[in-house]
Amino acid sequence: MRETAHSAGKHRQNVCLEEVAYLELCRTTDMLSRNLSQLLKTEELSANQYNVMRILRGAPDGLPCGEIGNRMITRDPDITRLLDRLEKRELILRWRDTGDRRVVMARIASDGLKLLARMDEPVREAHRKQLGHLGRDRLKALMELLQFARGNVG
Repeated sequence: MRETAHSAGKHRQNVCLEEVAYLELCRTTDMLSRNLSQLLKTEELSANQYNVMRILRGAPDGLPCGEIGNRMITRDPDITRLLDRLEKRELILRWRDTGDRRVVMARIASDGLKLLARMDEPVREAHRKQLGHLGRDRLKALMELLQFARGNVG
């Protein structure tokens, strides 16, 4: 069935702008993530593994595993297995907290620091290629809008 110009215009009026914005955000996130994932594959890392290593680089004394999970960009329900893979590659170290044996701590290992150092410039360059064309003012505005949007999400 063909849509008439009148019915097509009526349909567009019923479009939920929030839904369209959400879909645009999802599409953009997917495109940006795919590009970065290809770069991380060169070091046999997933985006979540890379995220954990960056979190731990910022906490030289280590963090409880639960806190690492809280700081992740993307929630990973199996943080233990994620840390297992990084520990097996000797990129992180784990130990039980002496004050509370139930708490498992993790910190980045020297091989993890070396890997991140190798990745720093290629990752920065990938981000520049992805978003640099927006310019400083648009990037700041985009960041503010995204932070504002997150602030109202339960």
